[in-house]
Amino acid sequence: MKDQNKVTFSRRSFIRTSALASGGLLIGFNFLTACKETAKPPVDISKLNFNDFNAFIKIADNGYVTIYSPNPEIGQGVKTSMPMIIAEELDVPWEHVTVKQGDLDTKNFQRQVAGGSQSIRFGWDALRQTGATAKQMLINAAATKWGVDASTCKASDGVITNASGDTLGYGDVVNEAATLEVPENVSLKSPKDYKIIGKDAINVDMDAIITGQPLFGLDYTNEGMKYVSVARPPAFGQKIKAFDATKAKAVNGVSDVIKFGDKIAVLASNTWASMKGKKALDIEWANDGTLESTSDHDEELNKILDSKNLDVRREDGNVEKAFAEADKIIERTYESPFLPHNCMEPMNFYANVTDEKVHLVGPIQTPAGTARRVANLIDRNEEDIHLEMTRMGGGFGRRLYGDFVLEAAEISHLTKQPVKVIFSREDDMAAGIYRPAIKYRIRASLKDGKVTGYHLKEAAINSNMYGLIPNFFPAGAIANYKVESGNYKSNITTGAWRAPYTNFLAFAEQSFFDELAIELNTDAVQLRLDLLANVEDGKDPNIQYSAKRMIDTIKLAAEKGNWGKPNSNTYQGFAAYYSHNTHVAEVVDISLDNGQPKVEKVTVAVDCGIVVNPTGAKNQIEGGVIDGIGHAMYGDFSFEKGKPDDTNFNTYRLIRMKETPIVDTYFVDNELSPTGLGEPGLPPAGGALANAIRNATDKVLTKQPFIKELNKRKTDLTV
Repeated sequence: MKDQNKVTFSRRSFIRTSALASGGLLIGFNFLTACKETAKPPVDISKLNFNDFNAFIKIADNGYVTIYSPNPEIGQGVKTSMPMIIAEELDVPWEHVTVKQGDLDTKNFQRQVAGGSQSIRFGWDALRQTGATAKQMLINAAATKWGVDASTCKASDGVITNASGDTLGYGDVVNEAATLEVPENVSLKSPKDYKIIGKDAINVDMDAIITGQPLFGLDYTNEGMKYVSVARPPAFGQKIKAFDATKAKAVNGVSDVIKFGDKIAVLASNTWASMKGKKALDIEWANDGTLESTSDHDEELNKILDSKNLDVRREDGNVEKAFAEADKIIERTYESPFLPHNCMEPMNFYANVTDEKVHLVGPIQTPAGTARRVANLIDRNEEDIHLEMTRMGGGFGRRLYGDFVLEAAEISHLTKQPVKVIFSREDDMAAGIYRPAIKYRIRASLKDGKVTGYHLKEAAINSNMYGLIPNFFPAGAIANYKVESGNYKSNITTGAWRAPYTNFLAFAEQSFFDELAIELNTDAVQLRLDLLANVEDGKDPNIQYSAKRMIDTIKLAAEKGNWGKPNSNTYQGFAAYYSHNTHVAEVVDISLDNGQPKVEKVTVAVDCGIVVNPTGAKNQIEGGVIDGIGHAMYGDFSFEKGKPDDTNFNTYRLIRMKETPIVDTYFVDNELSPTGLGEPGLPPAGGALANAIRNATDKVLTKQPFIKELNKRKTDLTV
């Protein structure tokens, strides 16, 4: 492990302004992928004279600190945890820090993205460096003022002390600090000295959220703004043939109706009028492509699995030879449906396109990429785009795609008016973008009581697993190992859905391993430990996971989950999975209620390195577990002739409050750099639940949602 406590970096990567006119120092670091923010100070920061400069840290002459958060906040908690990292190294009291959401700024901020559970991982070093460098500059300024060597001074809780016991607050030396050189070598704290990192911190937006203050995209309004509802093709593969807007324009409050592409926008003075106007449109739709159905997809995916011409993603040893020499071959095919994202806050965005600039405001996970797309769409320079990010009422990957932003920008561009596009729930579920339907076929060869071969085939709609996944477990653990993939090109739009691909693959593989354990007459946990014992960390640079860290995580989950010793009338299931740089293991306890499974408790062990904010970390794990269980159990979505069968929650089944289990989370204690938590808790949940259900009912589940499978008879292994 590299030395985390001594860091050298270039002055050119450190952004600093001279003394603020109001008395203060502005400091920032060009982070790799930072996302920052802070807690409410006990003073009214609106009364402080902070200048609006483009950077990360502002220190006022009273010692209070503001940290700008450039990355989007979608509920993953980075707006709290990342400022904690800066505040820790800056050595200021957490209560003296506040946070503001930064706007899109591609010059000073890098990777302003919320996706892949990467914000903490990529921001860790840069955030610490920023705080530590700012602290050292303040110490140097105090030392100069006292006429002593800076090495004889120290800082703590916003106060600098010299060897004689004299003290100065940060605010006392902030102006002097602004005139000094930026130090290239700074010392970082040892984890044993942390005061903020590792301590529970309340979400910095909590008060505003529970008191209904305007934080989210749906809250945003601006003078003269028109509310817009958009009529989109009701089926994938259709376009507008003709339309009549007479009835729509007659709706009270509707001010305009325009066609753009194969969509129609209804502008009105309020949301209700725009939605009512959209319903009043007379539109004739024509087919413009194949109207696909779920039955078509099922057939096409099976053809791919049967194909001999797939893309090889990883191949170790000789799988064909292992199967030819096997005592027994086990095979399963696992199936998953499309799934919508169903964020609680439907898609929405504000746009005001003028000759001077393009003003965009709303919830988006990819502000920089979306701004570029807007610039290209309406033929403007990227410098003309001013994008402000709001807090998001859920993202889960849906807000990676700025289709709704482009709609708003184009409508404003065409009408020369400020507009706000708002999706209804039906719009949200019918317009895409969905988790792709996928099938996995897994075969394993057994010989002399060992797993000797493993062959995974993936058939997916539109795209396949990203490049790192074939190097996840069990890669490296089985000598003869092969992963292949193929896809079917569909006109149904698909994209990333929380923990892309692994959200279903983990269920398939972890369920399959339990079947292997049964066949080999060994404990499910022990089988995984035995396979991991075959992996030497670092030997294969392509292997993504750490065998040692996974073993420790598995053992912690088994211990805390009381594995193998369930309470009376309780059945257990186990799964362990590595994704998004984090190792997770889960034990699911279920009971049977009239033959139906009821999830009572999920015990989770996590190795994500240093835990910055335990409260936020546990929230992320609990949310991922419940999301994983809910969608594996109930999530279903299908198409008939290009149209989704469900467009609202009256027919689309989500997990209900009474069905959510107790989630007990434990973290492996180490001092390794932190990794993400927004997604890794989800993938193992479905597999652990399926294994618990099999142990309780002898029903082998191969399709999601499980609710459809539970009344079917037990499936025999294919031999």
